[in-house]
Amino acid sequence: MVLGVRSQSQDKRAPQLGGVGQRGASRLQRPSSSSSTAKPAKPPKPRFYWFGIFKHLFWGLLLVGLVVGGYVLSQNLLPYINRPIARVAVQGELPHVSPLVVQQRLAPLVERPFFQVNLLGIRQELEQIPWVARAEVRRVWPDQIVVHLAEQIPIARWGQQALLNTQGQSFTPGDTGNYAHLPYLYGPQRAQQKVMHQYQILSHMLRPLGFSITRLELRDRGSWFLSTEQGIEMLLGRDQVLEKVRRFTTIYQKALEPQRDNIARIDLRYPKGLAVAWREATPAAKAAASRKN
Repeated sequence: MVLGVRSQSQDKRAPQLGGVGQRGASRLQRPSSSSSTAKPAKPPKPRFYWFGIFKHLFWGLLLVGLVVGGYVLSQNLLPYINRPIARVAVQGELPHVSPLVVQQRLAPLVERPFFQVNLLGIRQELEQIPWVARAEVRRVWPDQIVVHLAEQIPIARWGQQALLNTQGQSFTPGDTGNYAHLPYLYGPQRAQQKVMHQYQILSHMLRPLGFSITRLELRDRGSWFLSTEQGIEMLLGRDQVLEKVRRFTTIYQKALEPQRDNIARIDLRYPKGLAVAWREATPAAKAAASRKN
């Protein structure tokens, strides 16, 4: 019986020993802390890494070669492309512009090579010539400059020494003796275009009556004065000038037209009417009138 009891106690301890063995085995299976923090190995460089470097280097060298080659080529071709100016052609109808004056103005400006010629400077220089209204300048490769000039068109005299063009701008040709047939306009220098515009309007209003303006002045105090080819003077005052001329047109057609040759002056400075100054009868006219009587 004693033997049987011991065998039972041994059987009870056996699983305890076995349990201890299992816990020890479980500890051995845990990974160590040092293995969990280890750095991963660097991957190998890709196969085309060095190919990319060589590609960038190739394009850089190619760019440098193109720049250097272009510079060398341009230095060799520049004397052929950028030639000195050999000919200047002047075009346009120029009855008043002297070719000699044009040549003198152009000579110092075309001594440079083709691409260094200052076209704007040439145009500005030529437009300083009094009779030149507009200048157009262009290059014609390989060695030519073409200039087209348009002359001023005078339509009136301005003061004693100048003429007015179609834009109401004055220019001084030097001699206005050949233009005595043009109407004479006068006023402050800053009022050139204003006087020209007024002349055009008044001429349009008086032309149907058979009048042509030979003189129009804007005087110091802002009053207007004109005279016609028929020898009639008109005092227009400062204000409502066009309205006053319309009033004159109406009265002239109704009452004054038969006496036109005897009218010396018309004063339109009145607010609602006008005054007429008559010519004095000449001795011949008085004698003819006495014979009729």
